[in-house]
Amino acid sequence: MRILIVEDDPRLARGMAASLEASSFAVDMAHNAEDAAALAARDPFNAIILDLGLPDGDGLELLKTLRRRGDSTPIMIVTARDGVDDRVAGLDHGADDYMAKPFHPRELASRVRALVRRSLGSPDPVLRVGALTLDRSTRSVRLADAPVELRRRELAVLETLMGRPGKVVPKDRMVAEVFSLSEAVAPNALEVYVGRLRRKLSPHGPTIHTVRGLGYMIDAH
Repeated sequence: MRILIVEDDPRLARGMAASLEASSFAVDMAHNAEDAAALAARDPFNAIILDLGLPDGDGLELLKTLRRRGDSTPIMIVTARDGVDDRVAGLDHGADDYMAKPFHPRELASRVRALVRRSLGSPDPVLRVGALTLDRSTRSVRLADAPVELRRRELAVLETLMGRPGKVVPKDRMVAEVFSLSEAVAPNALEVYVGRLRRKLSPHGPTIHTVRGLGYMIDAH
């Protein structure tokens, strides 16, 4: 899952990014409204974390701009403005959640996960495909009740596939959800991670199919 952090404090942005990356999110950052608007128009994000105090304008204006152009990406406002009027204005203009600074990084990651789950229509934190389960709150995977140890990228690929069981996930969509824009992605990166997953899920787990020329699909059962 890919997240965009819009925060003018580079140190705070890096801290938020580290917390989210530890939860297997791919994270991109923008430090002003102009760059954020351009990034949001260029690539799909699963959620946007938006500060209101930006150097080139109010974050509320960016929020309204995104909503006016039809961008339905879930948006969480994270700001030092914690007055009732500020919260009401943010929510009324299209934000989906609101957190006041300071906050604990674990709460941020948890609320972003919940925000993404709701947007995908799957509020249950546990994904299930046959005997395979992925708990998105604890980042743990079990196959027939036995733990499966996965690295961060492997987990991100698996979560993307398990969120759409029985459906082909295009390669470009997988790349968008697994890697940030700043990362250099090797041409065969997805193939490597999918190959590792297949080995770790064999022989009792669901099959991950390669749909030539399109992408990948995990069995629905």
